[in-house]
Amino acid sequence: MLRFPVLNMEGSKVGEIELLDSIFGINPNAIVLREVIINYLANQRQGTKSCLTRSEVSGGGRKPWRQKGTGRARQGSTRSPQWRHGGVVFAPKPRDYSYTVNKKVKKLAMKSAFSSKASNNDIIVIDKIQSDEFKTKVFVNMLNAVGVDSKALIILNKAQKTVVKSTHNIKNVKTVSVNILNVYDIMNADKLLFSFDAITAIQEVYAR
Repeated sequence: MLRFPVLNMEGSKVGEIELLDSIFGINPNAIVLREVIINYLANQRQGTKSCLTRSEVSGGGRKPWRQKGTGRARQGSTRSPQWRHGGVVFAPKPRDYSYTVNKKVKKLAMKSAFSSKASNNDIIVIDKIQSDEFKTKVFVNMLNAVGVDSKALIILNKAQKTVVKSTHNIKNVKTVSVNILNVYDIMNADKLLFSFDAITAIQEVYAR
């Protein structure tokens, strides 16, 4: 089993935690990670872009000039794509980009992401991440105390309003709860900051 120190919000070591090799110690599967990240990004797309085709643009019902004898190219409508105010060729239309990925693939991707971060010592476990008041400074000091100066993902067992609001305006810091954790956010962060109860919950869920 992997052993990681458990720190408090002041950066002092208060204990140790053993992480399961089956979750944090596997050989990361790069192909599966890529597949799940692409799926996540596709599912975030709104797909609301829309333009009008020549059949949907108003006007243009009358032939602008006769077919022959003018010396100009023949035209059937002033709403053809080559005309100003004409329709768009192959106009984009609203569509759904989302698709599903097999649950086993998602689970393997999560384990691969966790293992990738663990192998690079990019996991920090903190006994309790909490605050009784809305204070950004409390969490800035915490990040400095544990040596985080780059992109960080704070992972809580359950969403805490004071923590989420207090960390919201810290640059390159995102706070999520275990139930909405995803592979993209994990791989996009340089450091993962787990609360002790969050990493315990993850081990219980993914050990099944």
